[in-house]
Formats: sequence, C-alpha cells, structure tokens
Amino acid sequence: MELTIIQKIAIYALPVIFAITVHEAAHGYVAKYFGDMTAFNAGRITLNPIKHIDPFGTILLPAITIMLGGILFGWAKPVPVDFGRLRNPKKDMLWVAAAGPASNFVMAVFWVLVLKYSVFAPEALAYPLALMAKAGIAINVILMVLNLLPLPPLDGGRIAVSLLPYRFAQPLANIEPYGFVILIVVLFTGLLGSILQPLIAIVNGLLVSIL
Repeated sequence: MELTIIQKIAIYALPVIFAITVHEAAHGYVAKYFGDMTAFNAGRITLNPIKHIDPFGTILLPAITIMLGGILFGWAKPVPVDFGRLRNPKKDMLWVAAAGPASNFVMAVFWVLVLKYSVFAPEALAYPLALMAKAGIAINVILMVLNLLPLPPLDGGRIAVSLLPYRFAQPLANIEPYGFVILIVVLFTGLLGSILQPLIAIVNGLLVSIL
C-alpha cells in the first residue's frame, strides 16, 4: 500500500527526532565523562528533542528527502564540545565522536526488536508499528554510516583525526570548515548515495545476523 505524504511524515517523525536527539545527547554525555562540561552547562545532555532540533536540518531537509524518496539526510544542532577541555584531547576525541554513531547502532537494534515483536501488537497497531520500526532501522543505520565517513566535521572525520599521526591529522582537521559544503555537493550529485548504499547493506546484514 502506497503511503501518502502525511502518513510518511507520521511514520518517520518519531524515529527521526529520537535518532538525532539521542545521537547528540550521547556526544555530550561522553564529553562530560572525559572532563568537558560544555554541553552539560548548556543543558544539551538531555533527551528533550526541542534542545537539539535545527528547523532546517532536523525537520525540513529530512522531510524533503523522505518525500523525494532519496537517502534520508539531516542533522541536529551540534552539541558543543570543547575538545581542549578533555583530559586527553586527541585520545578522548575518538570516544566523544564515536558515541553518536554507537547510539544509532543501539537504536537500530531496538527498532529491529520492535519490528520482530510488532506481530504480537493489537491488529490495529501492528502494521503502523512495523512501518515505524522499519523507518527507525533505516534512519539509524543511515545516520550511523553517514556520520562515520572520514570527513570533518562528521564523527568519522574526528575519529580519523584522533587516530592519525599529527602530520596527517592536522591537514584532515583543516577541512572541517568546508565539510558540510562538500557533503551537500556529493548529496545532490548522487555520489553520496553510491558511497552509502554498500555500507548500509553491510550494517543491515550485521543486524540480521545478530538478531
């Protein structure tokens, strides 16, 4: 059955909001654990989505990409992290950056379980719950894979900066001001989808094998 635009938005809204919200809160929580209180002091270590929503990146752009049927794309307001305040900035940056994609993987596992057990829900809820679970899996896998691309300011870029020797890490870190421009260009040229699809298939296969 083909869903209307309103039905698609209703199915995707909750998974999108929580995928992005938990992702950002995870960054803040891990930064606090390693000594940076910036996100905590700004009130950003919270599951309140209002604190993390970017009107364009969290609402408008994902809605457009869902309606057009392409790769779901969007972002939240980045949680402020002062890497200089971490106890070991270069080393701890890895864990702060990895927390977001890791949270998306955990949420993908959660939605797989919801899908698995949706058949036991009342008949009126089973189908929409299954659709929402499939949306939750897709969104979290896409956000996880997208954010692990080694392009600053994406999490994968920061992980790479943390792991690489300084002589390689510094030139990569210098790309950060242009990272989102590069990302938007590869999105609208279709190259981003070509990069992400094989990686998404690998993660989906891993989820199936685990559960």
